[in-house]
Amino acid sequence: MRHIPAIAGRELRAWFVSPVAWVVLVLFALLSGFFFLMQVRLFQEVLSYYQQIQQLEALRSVTLNNFLLFGYYQTIWLVLLFLTPALTMGLFTSEKINGTQELLLTSPITFWELVLGKYLAAVAMVTLLLLLLALQTATLFVFGNPEFWQTAAGLLGLWLVGLGYAAVGCFASSITKSPLIAFFLCFSILLLLFLLGQIASIGMAATAGAPAAHWLTDALRWLSSDRHFEALLRGLLDTRSITYFVFLIAFFLVLTRGVVESARWR
Repeated sequence: MRHIPAIAGRELRAWFVSPVAWVVLVLFALLSGFFFLMQVRLFQEVLSYYQQIQQLEALRSVTLNNFLLFGYYQTIWLVLLFLTPALTMGLFTSEKINGTQELLLTSPITFWELVLGKYLAAVAMVTLLLLLLALQTATLFVFGNPEFWQTAAGLLGLWLVGLGYAAVGCFASSITKSPLIAFFLCFSILLLLFLLGQIASIGMAATAGAPAAHWLTDALRWLSSDRHFEALLRGLLDTRSITYFVFLIAFFLVLTRGVVESARWR
């Protein structure tokens, strides 16, 4: 495993030498900053409205965590849905385009070192994005009083989402030579994981009174990323949610390793 840091460092240098890393960082900073300001403004307008009509019960529910950060982090989740495929689409496709894949596969590194090295480079970029987000969130502690542990759980949820999405991106990049195809394949998988909860709800309504189909809807709901992310967003550090993201990461990294290994025998 001693080659993993070198592979990750090589990938990070390639990102920052090219415009990819800078475009992703600047775009994320602009989008997250814009949505943060919009959510703060909406929060202030809702508070002002409830104060005017003297809805004290509603005012208690409109808190920094339950309204402002909840909506803000959900929006950032959708931003990651688009940015992560853009970030990871060249992880393996660039090697095929540049003709360096054969050199990597015949070098004295294992398949796991290659996969984990590239994945850790993506993890570093996702972590950097979330650090920018954490700095924006920190301003709320200067001017307000959000609940610390619920805020930390929401950031953890976004980080785990980013790590899971990066693993999907690794897999999508490993099975094609085209970065564009890798982007759309990764985005399609992520969108499917996002929509599984809605599909399960529709299936549950359609199969009402059919207990035999409940196991399928339960499985779809467990595979849905939104259910586990929202649990963390509400401050619920459920081991089932953390286990889900660990499973998602491990599953797609194992698939990626299998695809990379199969390339040696083609």
